[in-house]
Amino acid sequence: MQRPLNIEQLVMVKDRHRLNRLKKGKDANEKQYQALFEQSHLKVLERIERIPNIKLNQDLPVTQYADKLIDAIQEHQVIIVAGETGSGKTTQLPQIAMLAGRGLTGLIGHTQPRRLAARSVSQRIAEEVGEKLGESISFKVRFNEQGSQDSIIRLMTDGILLAELANDRYLNKYDTIIIDEAHERSLNIDFIMGYLKQLLPRRKDLKVIITSATLDVNRFSQYFNNAPIFEVEGRSFPVELRYRPVSEMSIAGSDDDEFDDFEENLPRAVVQAVEECFRDAQEKGHPEYADTLIFASTEQEIRELQETLQKHGPRHTEILPLYARLALAEQQKIFNPSGGGRRIIIATNVAETALTVPNIRYVIDSGFARISRYNYRSRVQRLPIEAVSQAAANQRKGRCGRIAPGVCIRLYSEEDFQSRPEFTEPEIKRTNLASVILQMQSLGLGALEDFDFIEPPDHRLVNDGRKLLVELGAM
Repeated sequence: MQRPLNIEQLVMVKDRHRLNRLKKGKDANEKQYQALFEQSHLKVLERIERIPNIKLNQDLPVTQYADKLIDAIQEHQVIIVAGETGSGKTTQLPQIAMLAGRGLTGLIGHTQPRRLAARSVSQRIAEEVGEKLGESISFKVRFNEQGSQDSIIRLMTDGILLAELANDRYLNKYDTIIIDEAHERSLNIDFIMGYLKQLLPRRKDLKVIITSATLDVNRFSQYFNNAPIFEVEGRSFPVELRYRPVSEMSIAGSDDDEFDDFEENLPRAVVQAVEECFRDAQEKGHPEYADTLIFASTEQEIRELQETLQKHGPRHTEILPLYARLALAEQQKIFNPSGGGRRIIIATNVAETALTVPNIRYVIDSGFARISRYNYRSRVQRLPIEAVSQAAANQRKGRCGRIAPGVCIRLYSEEDFQSRPEFTEPEIKRTNLASVILQMQSLGLGALEDFDFIEPPDHRLVNDGRKLLVELGAM
């Protein structure tokens, strides 16, 4: 249950340092202290008035743990929430944090690894609390922002939070930080977690919630001094797995030389997989819920598959692309289905986690994605197309088990899947670290080797990053 808060003593986080100096120390001034206290307390009261009427979505499993999570947020500075796909943690946790009394003295900052997710999640939460986006719920991504400092919850990319450190070293805009999809282990996420670990002893009032979709959450708990872990069951239906390797599918019944190599075989294999999905939907008698999500590697591949399906795929079907740089208006077509027929969405790995494409009953997984990787020998940062890990493949599979039993067709063999690494390698172990070294220097955090990362980077990558900065005259 929610505990009563001592509202009379609440002031904005950003005013606390100044208030302490006015109350005691060489800047002590009782009159100025009282004026600032009243002004800051009034701001808190205004925020309390703007707290939306929260009605948690009872259909989502995470709401069954709401009381426990509220108590945990109030009792602990850091908690870890492990939620399976479909648990509702992304949309419900910020609202549960509000029920725990957070967001009154500063923003609830909620980070997402991708701009697309930050925008769509903020829109979804705003709809759930019955407000327009930009009022209590806001978002901020590169080149786009809606809302203000007066908002209660701010969705943003982890890169935006990092950029704010330059002008807000103690994150005084925020009274709560939610790091979503921490299992992705991007460079930004690892750096933010390391920074928060250093900051927490100085900001006793700051609450941190780390969420992860994998079972590897003990690592996060140990990193944050044995923070409590709350495991939330996912709301997922059984998914039938079918392996259809590209070579086998494309050769079967083919008398056309148009698709000779692997890259050219993929479109034919996708068309055949889509036809299999549509036949399955008709046999099971649910054609109206037969939307299909196809995972592709690149924007170019998405366009090629879109063109192929328009020519050779099932008729009377809407085919839509989904990738990070897609215009906002085009994205809304994905998340607001018109209900006028079956859809095929072709997406990059942005659709793996966090954002949920509605009405998906079938997934076709090519098994590949662009992975940022640095070669310390050639000193070149590349974006090669690589096979995804087992964890990423299972995330993709889970996309079609949200509304009903689904079918996932993998365009590779089961032996191929079993031979893949269990988890995606953390970005800090495969990227150039020049940007992190430079940011640490500007923030006065010392040498990268001494920074407490959840996993230390390769010393060769550290040396290369430092050499590059010296050559550029940045250090």
